[in-house]
Amino acid sequence: MPRHQFTINQVNPEILQKRLLAQSASESHFSLLVSNGHTGPYSQYAWLCGWGLTRFLSTRKNSLSALKAFHEKEKDWLLGHLNFNLKNELENLESQHADPFEYANLAFFVPTTVVYEKGGTLHCESYQYQKEEDLIAALPENWEPTAQALPQFQQTLSQEEYLQKIATLKAELQYGSIYEINFCMELAAQGALEAPGLFWKLNQRHQAPFTGFYQCQENQLLCFSPERYLQKKGTLLTSQPIKGTAKRGKSEAEDAALQKSLLDSEKERAENVMIVDLVRNDLSRTAQPASVRVPELFGLYSYQAVHQMVSTVQSDLAPQFHFTDALATSFPMGSMTGAPKISALRLIDQHENFNRSLYSGSIGYITPQGDFDFNVVIRSILHHRQKQLSSVRVGSAITIHCEAQQEYEECLLKAERLISLT
Repeated sequence: MPRHQFTINQVNPEILQKRLLAQSASESHFSLLVSNGHTGPYSQYAWLCGWGLTRFLSTRKNSLSALKAFHEKEKDWLLGHLNFNLKNELENLESQHADPFEYANLAFFVPTTVVYEKGGTLHCESYQYQKEEDLIAALPENWEPTAQALPQFQQTLSQEEYLQKIATLKAELQYGSIYEINFCMELAAQGALEAPGLFWKLNQRHQAPFTGFYQCQENQLLCFSPERYLQKKGTLLTSQPIKGTAKRGKSEAEDAALQKSLLDSEKERAENVMIVDLVRNDLSRTAQPASVRVPELFGLYSYQAVHQMVSTVQSDLAPQFHFTDALATSFPMGSMTGAPKISALRLIDQHENFNRSLYSGSIGYITPQGDFDFNVVIRSILHHRQKQLSSVRVGSAITIHCEAQQEYEECLLKAERLISLT
């Protein structure tokens, strides 16, 4: 049975998003993906939301083969996630720490209803609702995000322990085991969380281009990511790795100075180039000959929370490859691993004191035609409703010339705007 398709004209996008977030309380599976107005040349949708469980795929082995078969069978919208632990299926890797959130390596659901904004028009595709009036009448009304106190987040790694870890990793860099590594720390909290309301409030603060509220059974993800992992439009693949972060200034003059300092930083540019080379290599494995290119190097993007140095890498998918092959050869994303990727991943598992789980993974959508867009899960809160457990993970790129104390402070800067409402 085909989906009913209609446009939505009786409610504005912001009110509709609020009502959809309220609807999430009644759903086991829900995904709201928001660009917050950052609709550049690569954007497909201003925002997209799907809910209602029609069919569901959840795997811990042979995950991308299962995804290929699932999409070929359904030929429908799929919303879901790629867990960082998917790396253990793709390479000879393991994770020594248990994942308290117990995310599957890969999970996608076929939503009963999809709503999206494209070209300034709201569209709905639904198996449940036949016309706009049916949809609007079914959604909760008059929901407003509630002010709440966040649970108290505590670092699971002390400053002293962090600095010791960086010293050990810099020794690995000196030995030549790696050229760069993304090392992360965790802040954890115990207590209830009113996730939809908190997501709404934090989104007003961050306004990031790859924001998402994702609910998969007991797990909720509040994600305010500035980074795209990988997008597919037809045969065109686009990845936009980030390496280089600076805080926003308190005045226009200070802000401009911080932008210039970021762009002029030899360290940040070197980190960015290393990851661009890694992504170029990843995309080349499924690319048509001579199609890998870098249309933008060291792009400066300013968001409400931070300035970022972003590069864009593209390729054309060769006809013998399925879209899941592009995921298999590029996941996990280089910006969250380091280079060489496999060596960095082994050291990450040895030295981090937690399982990254969905952090450093991805959430996104796959269209019925096999196009997709996936973010990088950073700047996020992971929350398990039943366990009342929350976790914020933050990291930075470690190179031979980095200053450990500065890296530590960068991590706290990234966490600061997630763990407090003030």
